[in-house]
Amino acid sequence: MRSIGEMAGDSGLSASALRFYDRSGVLVPAWVDPLSGYRWYEPGQLDEARVLTRLRRAQMPLADIRLVLAGWSGADTELVRGLLEAHLRRLEEGLADARTEFSAIRALLDDRENLMTSLGTAAPVRVGVPADRLAAALDAVRFAVGTDPALPVLGGVLFDVEGDALRVVATDRYRLAVAETGTEGHGGDRVQALVDAPLVDAMRALLRGEGTARLTVDGDRVALETDGGQAGGQRLEHEFPDYRRLVQLPAGRTAVVDVAAFGEALRSGPVRDHEDSERSGVSYEVSVVAVDGGTVTVRGEGDEDEHRVGVNRAYLLDALAAGARDRLVLELGAPTAPVVIRRPDDAGTYSLLMPVRLEG
Repeated sequence: MRSIGEMAGDSGLSASALRFYDRSGVLVPAWVDPLSGYRWYEPGQLDEARVLTRLRRAQMPLADIRLVLAGWSGADTELVRGLLEAHLRRLEEGLADARTEFSAIRALLDDRENLMTSLGTAAPVRVGVPADRLAAALDAVRFAVGTDPALPVLGGVLFDVEGDALRVVATDRYRLAVAETGTEGHGGDRVQALVDAPLVDAMRALLRGEGTARLTVDGDRVALETDGGQAGGQRLEHEFPDYRRLVQLPAGRTAVVDVAAFGEALRSGPVRDHEDSERSGVSYEVSVVAVDGGTVTVRGEGDEDEHRVGVNRAYLLDALAAGARDRLVLELGAPTAPVVIRRPDDAGTYSLLMPVRLEG
């Protein structure tokens, strides 16, 4: 007999996944200790668990997986082979459909590119920004900068100047952070510059004290100058996504959290292992949180409240740290809506975290 820990180590399924498949009736342990509830598996179930791991990686529905495992040990393999072939056909048909739709979308993009204006500005734009405020704004968004080489447009920070405000924005698809500060010397039309992460870090290193930093956008160049020096370079030749559309969310349930206490609850509380289906081989720990009556709680296994939301624990801890306040506002909407972390005293600075789909 194998313990659930041994089964997890040998099969490639996490212990939380094994518990989920037990509750779902897909892979039921041979024996459960009636006193402790601990699960034990027969040696033959290891092969089934390994098959289950591969089927889930291939995105086979649970209903079909149940039938595959039910027929796995039998002498007649016709049903199993039929289910595998049927799922493979569905995947191939889905891929063909996706290629057709993507081709149509690319054609639309080609048409739009002819109508898009240049990223350069007709005349240099220079604005003054309080150095300490800009430093705080960059610190609030730096954690959300993307690192995927396939998406260089997300590998920097957007400097978005409009009127008397400067917003800095970063996203890696799974989290988005926005921070705002005032400016002097512009007050005009909207100007944007996408600055890569190394140059952002060089700019941040110059921001010491309470003086004024001078930001210049001149054609394809962007520079920041302070009394301590200057950092500049070529801005990224990509158009950042319209983040203003991404932050238009319906109101959710809110709770004011003590950051230190909530962070400790996340670090010491229950988590679920999650394998990202969009990023093969990427796994991380998920915390399940819920807001009830203005109080946020970290939920464990079996606590299946309809209002609970799963979130990457490391990302949530990063967002709490970037909030740079002893108390922050946590806002939860539907389980499929982003988790929002806001400063109670600064409406222009906040971050959004994409939720994690909770199986079951």
